[in-house]
Amino acid sequence: FDWWVHDVLKRRERLIKMARSHRLKTGYKFGLRVPETVDEAMEIDRINGNTLWQDAIEKEMQNVYIAFDIRTESQAPPGYKLIPHRIIFEIKMDFTRKARLVAGGHKTDPPAQLTYSSVVSRESVRIGFLIAAMYDLDPQAADIGNAYLNATTKEKYYIITGPEFGELERGKIALIVRALYGLKSSGAMWRAHFAATLRDMDFTSSLADPDVWMRPSILPNGEEYYEYILVYVDDLLIISHRGIEILELLTSKYQYRLKDVGPPSRYLGAIVGRYDKNGRKTWYMSAKDYLSKALPVVEEHYGSLNKYKADTPLPPNYHPEDDRSPFLKDEEISLYQSFIGTLRWGVELGRIELTFAVSLMSRFSTAPRTDHMQKLLHMFSYIKRHLDSKLVFDAGTRDWSHINFLQHDWNEFYPDAIEAMPPNAPEPRGRAVQLNMFCDAAHANDHVTRRSTTGLVIFILGTPILWYSKRQNTIETSTFGSEFVALKIATELLEGLRYRLRMMGIPLQGTCNTFCDNGSVVNNVSDPTSTLTKKHNAVAYHKVRESVAAGTQRIAHEMGKFNLSDVLTKNLPVYKHKACCCCLLH
Repeated sequence: FDWWVHDVLKRRERLIKMARSHRLKTGYKFGLRVPETVDEAMEIDRINGNTLWQDAIEKEMQNVYIAFDIRTESQAPPGYKLIPHRIIFEIKMDFTRKARLVAGGHKTDPPAQLTYSSVVSRESVRIGFLIAAMYDLDPQAADIGNAYLNATTKEKYYIITGPEFGELERGKIALIVRALYGLKSSGAMWRAHFAATLRDMDFTSSLADPDVWMRPSILPNGEEYYEYILVYVDDLLIISHRGIEILELLTSKYQYRLKDVGPPSRYLGAIVGRYDKNGRKTWYMSAKDYLSKALPVVEEHYGSLNKYKADTPLPPNYHPEDDRSPFLKDEEISLYQSFIGTLRWGVELGRIELTFAVSLMSRFSTAPRTDHMQKLLHMFSYIKRHLDSKLVFDAGTRDWSHINFLQHDWNEFYPDAIEAMPPNAPEPRGRAVQLNMFCDAAHANDHVTRRSTTGLVIFILGTPILWYSKRQNTIETSTFGSEFVALKIATELLEGLRYRLRMMGIPLQGTCNTFCDNGSVVNNVSDPTSTLTKKHNAVAYHKVRESVAAGTQRIAHEMGKFNLSDVLTKNLPVYKHKACCCCLLH
């Protein structure tokens, strides 16, 4: 058992030293250099022959001026404390440069009020676009300019103005009177401020996702439904047939300065647009623009990607844990981590087929090797050849009448089994939605730890809404055990999604249709008389069986070559990878 101890202890100090040495030496985002100071920003502009960072600084100072009460006195009022400030530089997801003046909140005392501020989840965003497709709605989007500065602050701090304020104001005392970025309570103050606005408009926050705001409404044809406002800090997405009216009200009555108003052409870095699917107008989300802007950055560092000719994200049966090539140097480690960050967000924007490969390569972000970087370049080569893949929000149901779902009486085994219904759920309105789920496990596919990988994808109607790929926390000695653990994880995620839908007022079309490619597992959870021979899987066994008895899901066997979740558990050969992608993306 102790064969690995000597090697691990021998490498421990070296790995820890490497992690510490480059932990703070990132300096890049999307492969582009990010300045630390104003002087460095000006130097980058000089080298690149442009004024991108200078323009960003000037724009920020024009907007942030209202956050300060600049005094002529030489001393601050009683109770105010001096804190530092600086300009933070950022590269947005569309690769525009952004400068933000922030207070040194790390030097302040913890405020008495709440400081937590949430954002809408990506699953809720996908559900929102699917709702728009179901009812043929035209969503509206907007960005609230300098959102935090709309809210006041209760914290008492001041700064000494620097050169960014201009020579006439330099060196003066400036009291912070608005929720300036950097203060510990600013995010919470802005959220509370905007929440009060939405409540005044009769919107209610969903208890499943507090940044989903909903209000009962009626379509022009008399059909009932809920209209939604999804809030991601200062980005708004309105799912309603009266979206323009809502935006006009926010501008006229509540005096918000809205930018990029209109039907969404991009949202959180993704391209969003109309899509014609079998004669029916729907919506799609694509990471094409986001990823295509990252490709030149990769090629700037490592040359043309065309030499890789990749048809899958990673070569079939590739195992990075077996690699023994030299470790990357610090600067390349920063690039590796930056590339991983780019790929992870691409997955969030709908590139489902990249999920397993990105998760696999992310495990080595602390100490990547040269061949690991080569495989990332292989992934970018694949992306370059498949940029047009998109997630389409398909509102059509699926016909499973040809599938043999076993029906049994579970009363003798789980007499009290019933799906938990939230007592405070809003009244369901509108059309019911169908849920379908595919689940799989790759047994012991980590050659070092021998842990298995769980992969699953949950569809609402014909749209993938939630996907998952992760190593299991336990080591299973059989395929049966790993598949059971995967199905238990899938069941928990399914229950969470059903709760989310109910708390958004969306009615459900009965039970979820679940597909698993292990016949023994399907038999154990579908037949009440089937007994468990492996007792250590008892928790997963009873969790899944009880959900079947409660009517949360019904489970059928799906042949492995047709299981869509296969792409989330292993590196597939080209023909099977393409077969899965055709059913997940367009």
